[in-house]
Amino acid sequence: MTDAPWRRTAAAAGLLGSTGEIAPTIFAEMTALATRTGAINLGQGFPDFDGPAVVLDAAQRAIRDGVNQYSPGRGHPELLEAVAEHQRRWYGLGTTTAEVLVTAGATEALAATMLAYLEPGDEVVVFEPYYDAYAAIAGLAGARLVPIPLSPPTFEPEIDRIERAFTARTRMVIVNSPHNPTGVVFDEDVLREIVRCAERRDALIVTDEVYEHLVYDGRHVPIAAIEGARDRLVSIGSGGKTFSTTGWKVGWLVSTPERVTQILSVKQYLTFVNGAPFQPAIAAGLRMDDEAFDTLAATFARKRDLLTRGLRSVGFTVPDAQAGYFVLADGTGLGFANATDLARRLPELAGVVGVPLAPFARASRHDLRPWMRFAFCKRDEVLRDAVDRLGALRGLAQAPSS
Repeated sequence: MTDAPWRRTAAAAGLLGSTGEIAPTIFAEMTALATRTGAINLGQGFPDFDGPAVVLDAAQRAIRDGVNQYSPGRGHPELLEAVAEHQRRWYGLGTTTAEVLVTAGATEALAATMLAYLEPGDEVVVFEPYYDAYAAIAGLAGARLVPIPLSPPTFEPEIDRIERAFTARTRMVIVNSPHNPTGVVFDEDVLREIVRCAERRDALIVTDEVYEHLVYDGRHVPIAAIEGARDRLVSIGSGGKTFSTTGWKVGWLVSTPERVTQILSVKQYLTFVNGAPFQPAIAAGLRMDDEAFDTLAATFARKRDLLTRGLRSVGFTVPDAQAGYFVLADGTGLGFANATDLARRLPELAGVVGVPLAPFARASRHDLRPWMRFAFCKRDEVLRDAVDRLGALRGLAQAPSS
């Protein structure tokens, strides 16, 4: 029987497993392993604690007040205004509500944007390692990724590699800064070079900025603040990571009114609308004072430091994460040169689950094989317990595995 078009597309995107069916993500595999073994799950990036009371109280109030049916197609007016205010307040941008679209998390914003603008044969420039949804969505649109490698141990972008990635077929560049999974924050020289190359190739710039308020040294600089960017830009944000409400799936994008309309024409056939009572709650979060945002960042920075010190004490090599929910760890010094193997054995060896970095990149990225990603968005006592358990690896140091 002839393969269905979705199967051919999925195969091209690398979504099919050895059986020919859609393969589970590494997150699903590792989370299932944690559930089955009772291991501490530092693999998936969700907090095990609640967000600010002002946000949670606003959601409860909205439910009591009857905000429980479909919201308007572009989003609850209160959230549209709060996002526009947020862009003006933090970045000095003249954003209006006509430039905002509320989505089911940042992932739907990415999907709707990519499906609205990509055609078969288009190229999408990304920085590798990358969030796995980029490859999946590009593949479903018939486009292909052109990765710019971020190399260990610093994972900093190399400016001279950026221009080489852009070609006549480049339709889009995805800029994920603060970056998942590395925790790197792109500096302004890198952002300016991206804008210059996008202008030269008339490419759309799509940003993934879900960690914008979880930067631990300095402040986030959006590419929207770089001269020449806004005319070709779709900026994507989310309340889930900042306010520890990942299950609410409330995100947004900011672009020109014309692009918002085009993206909405796709988005209306995805979720249509979502999370009605959570939208005014996220609006309340965006309107918190500066001190509240500083406290959130300081809380996560302390957790980062706790896990980083613990992993280093065990024998992992751990670069400093500048932002986000995650730290990277190289187990070569412990004799574990293949992080995928280690990830599958770690629940048995130490009662902890992490995620290997290799699935965030092409199979040819052998320099990423020893690296794992651990989430620090957990209660302090959970992180301490995880570090204590990982201490069991000290006695297992061995010759580096293949």
